[in-house]
Amino acid sequence: MEKEKDLYRETWVRYLGYCNEVGEAFRRLVPSKLVTASYVVSTGYVCADTIDKSYKDYKKGSSLTNVGITASDVFIWQILASVVIPGFTINRITYFSGRLLRQADVHKKLAKYLPTAFGLLSIPFIIPPIDNSVDYLMDNTYRKYISKTT
Repeated sequence: MEKEKDLYRETWVRYLGYCNEVGEAFRRLVPSKLVTASYVVSTGYVCADTIDKSYKDYKKGSSLTNVGITASDVFIWQILASVVIPGFTINRITYFSGRLLRQADVHKKLAKYLPTAFGLLSIPFIIPPIDNSVDYLMDNTYRKYISKTT
């Protein structure tokens, strides 16, 4: 039997979780409400994945405790790997690249738009290490604790 594809991690839907990274990259160029909206989309993605995984666990007949464990594991992993850490990382990339460009006395137009380009271009490079780091963090903290209590 073929394993079912994970809609939230193995399809285009995964990119909804990165919406806030795009918002952070454009923070210097767009109204703050658009950046906030990008976080709403990403957080909605996190909640949808959490509901989907925990509901599937429930349908399999798991206990409510195990469904809760599944929900909390997915939510914590997703909120860290899709929203908090990448959003902070892109924010810092754009902020510091903007500072460096201004200090280097780069043409004003370039100094305005290049940080956004750097932020957008960095997204594919930061995702795998962040996902792997969150896996490592979860495996060595939360998941260790949960496995001892169930």
